Amino acid sequence: MEETRLTSALDTDIGVPLKPVRRIEVLAGMAGRRRVWTLEQKLALVSEMERSDNVAAFAREREVSTALLYTWRRELRYAMEAAKLSPRDEPMFVPVVGGSSQPSSHDGIEVEVGGAVVRIGQAARTDLVVAIIQALQKAAA
Repeated sequence: MEETRLTSALDTDIGVPLKPVRRIEVLAGMAGRRRVWTLEQKLALVSEMERSDNVAAFAREREVSTALLYTWRRELRYAMEAAKLSPRDEPMFVPVVGGSSQPSSHDGIEVEVGGAVVRIGQAARTDLVVAIIQALQKAAA
């Protein structure tokens, strides 16, 4: 009986002979390379990409992934939108939706500030809650 020698886990004994490898191509350009980009470099590349007709060709020339360029562009847009928003100095409360349909005395939230836990019920006055949290923040500092 002829001994079958498998060369990899994907080989099976189906009667098809293995073909010799004709050509091996080594991709040394970007393989295994992780670069760190400065903010200036990212901004410059995104700016150039916006003026480019062919993003894929642009990315190949600069040896950068197209996905990375698009990610940087998206992050730049988010940062520009965030810069347009006015900063809030005061706490902002957002209504909580969900939970049981029947309110109970246990409904509310817990906030931990500087090691102290504050339980805030749904009937609590906003100005009182803000004053308590600010006092706890000052005490923790």
